[in-house]
Amino acid sequence: IHMENRSSVKEFILLGLSMNQGVQQICFVIFLFFYVIIVAGNLLIVITVNSSQGLNSPMYFFLSCLSFVDICYSSVTAPKLIADFLVANKTISFVGCIAQLFGVHFFGCTEIFLLTVMAYDRYVAICRPLHYTTLMTRRACGRMVVGSWVGGFVHSTAQTLLTTRLPFCGPNKIDHYFCDVHPLLRLACADTYAVGVIVVANSGMITLTCFFILVTSYVVILGSLKNQTAEGWHKALSTCGSHITVVILFFGPCTFIYIRPSSNLSEDKSVAVFYTIITPMLNPLIYTLRNQEVKGAMRKLWSRKVGNG
Repeated sequence: IHMENRSSVKEFILLGLSMNQGVQQICFVIFLFFYVIIVAGNLLIVITVNSSQGLNSPMYFFLSCLSFVDICYSSVTAPKLIADFLVANKTISFVGCIAQLFGVHFFGCTEIFLLTVMAYDRYVAICRPLHYTTLMTRRACGRMVVGSWVGGFVHSTAQTLLTTRLPFCGPNKIDHYFCDVHPLLRLACADTYAVGVIVVANSGMITLTCFFILVTSYVVILGSLKNQTAEGWHKALSTCGSHITVVILFFGPCTFIYIRPSSNLSEDKSVAVFYTIITPMLNPLIYTLRNQEVKGAMRKLWSRKVGNG
């Protein structure tokens, strides 16, 4: 109630990725295709990991959690984006907008924590192989995943509360395809400098801290491989390679958007496509193409399904 009387804006208009009718129709087809791949690919990983006895190591447990988060994460923005390509009037209610903002930060931040946990898992596997089973127990892994979700929730709640406390009374056009903090701060009819600083500090601190942990863990991993045989190198890099690729694809654009005060929103939204749609789509490909065990398990699963069917 307290929110409503300060904000006379009941809905926002999303300007989307393009105003051009032809471009929008092409985008509709492309993004629908992307979204189907995101859901199918990530769902396949979740099903494969959970139904294969061979994939019960922590690495695969984290991978299936990451895939689940990816489905949720892209589902916060993609369906609305795809539907909006077909309509002239791209509106979103005030509550819907805030829900979207919450979802994007909740799942996005959870993904950042999960990627960090996965780097720790690789570090223990490669640098402390003898302690691996005692350090990475089922319980410990479960706690890390729960911790990632809780961390995402706390971060997202902070971002959302900061934004909803602002009054919105005038312009309601958002130059973006989903509701995010920066575009909303632009529309608030109050001085948002302080909130802007807190928001950037909150997102930036999390992104930078996790990125620092990730980089450190990989420097240590690579350092420990100095005395390894060529085969040891290859094995370590093949499990880390996919993870490093995903980290670069996800953190690069994320850092670009959340670590600085936003100056150019149209630039921001094209970069946002990367971490809300492209990375969740590539994750399953990156992890499965380079991983013989996952490929083997998928084949088994498939032949079992076909055999039973």
